[in-house]
Amino acid sequence: MDSKHQCVKLNDGHFMPVLGFGTYATAEVPKNKALEATKLAIEAGFHHIDSAHLYNNEEYVGLAIRSKIADGTVKREDIFYTSKLWCNSHRPEFVRPALERSLKNLQLHYVDLYLIHFPVSLKEDTGIITWKKSPKHNS
Repeated sequence: MDSKHQCVKLNDGHFMPVLGFGTYATAEVPKNKALEATKLAIEAGFHHIDSAHLYNNEEYVGLAIRSKIADGTVKREDIFYTSKLWCNSHRPEFVRPALERSLKNLQLHYVDLYLIHFPVSLKEDTGIITWKKSPKHNS
């Protein structure tokens, strides 16, 4: 079997492809580039797509997935989609709204895996924080 299609069995009986396509890009890359990149990844055989609210590209990633479903390349159940909960939404009452926001952006009915993006909590009003390298580390 091709390594792109190898899966690991999860403890709930579902399978997760071991090779995934990550959709993170630096701020300099236009967010809409995620649309074409994700379409190409699916066409190339990637069935595990990884994104996150932090990446600010979920609407494009979701559009790519829906486009490849619509053209018959894949079915929704063929795609294993991973998203992530950002640090300002760790409180239990914020988890569901954060997931629902991602689902709305993606225009998908479910995600296959929802991870805590970074295991440090921030205040709810902090928003999205990106860390930049200090000048001494840019070499």
